[in-house]
Amino acid sequence: MTTLDPQTDGVLQTSYQRSVAAYWNDNPNDDRVNVKLGEVDGLYHHHYGIGEPDLSVLEGPEDTRQDRIVRELHRLETAQADLLLDNLGDVRPGDRLMDGGSGRGGTSIMANQRFGCRVDGVTISEYQVGFANEQAQQRGVSDRVQFHFRNMLDTGFEARSMRGIWTNETDMYVELPDLFSEFARLLEPGGRYVCITGCSNDVTGGRSSAVSWIDAHYGCMIHPRSEYFRAMAANNLVPIAVTDLTAATIPYWELRTHSELATGVEEPFLTSYKEGSFQYLMIAADKVGR
Repeated sequence: MTTLDPQTDGVLQTSYQRSVAAYWNDNPNDDRVNVKLGEVDGLYHHHYGIGEPDLSVLEGPEDTRQDRIVRELHRLETAQADLLLDNLGDVRPGDRLMDGGSGRGGTSIMANQRFGCRVDGVTISEYQVGFANEQAQQRGVSDRVQFHFRNMLDTGFEARSMRGIWTNETDMYVELPDLFSEFARLLEPGGRYVCITGCSNDVTGGRSSAVSWIDAHYGCMIHPRSEYFRAMAANNLVPIAVTDLTAATIPYWELRTHSELATGVEEPFLTSYKEGSFQYLMIAADKVGR
């Protein structure tokens, strides 16, 4: 369980959380991959992609090749977000959803476009809150899509106020028992939680060197696959679907190796996915009981 820092300031409860928030607040321009891809259509994501890429983008005029690659990478990222939203179940315009670790807000805006409902995004980065709220305002949906400087482990939202909650590659920055306890509190009975995440494969034993490299690169703490199901079971979250997206994300990473935006993390992702030490999963779970 999370150990609170003595110098708690409410939202940022630990020195680790403060370091993560400081990175996003102080270095927004270092995140050139997400920024460049988001500029394609104004939907800014903080996750990776799935699906078969159109490899014809690697052909044709060299002077426009990088732009074609960026557009295709962004299409695959948006396809990933669409798949997550597909699994939220029956969401009506009167419902309320929450995006845990909402980043610059792309998936929250997509959820509102699809369902017409209220969406609240929470992030511990004040920079991201400001950026995402500006995007919602520019799209004319700020009355229905709002982003908050809050901790997803302790949101302050009312109990049983959410029809659905998702995390998209953000749960590796928190302890899962704490996270799922808060989500179980927030979800109405029968509400749905969906996550897409990278996790280490218990079957292969301890963390591989490639998974450890990814952990160090992002300053996160990748969880083993089994930990998700233990923590869900302890918090009345019952999986209804588990989908292995590993094979579906490998083409995205292979295409990214051709991009000028490549950061060097592509090889550890490809190595760990192909050797089986790392898995890309989508888990959908329903809240049971009250």
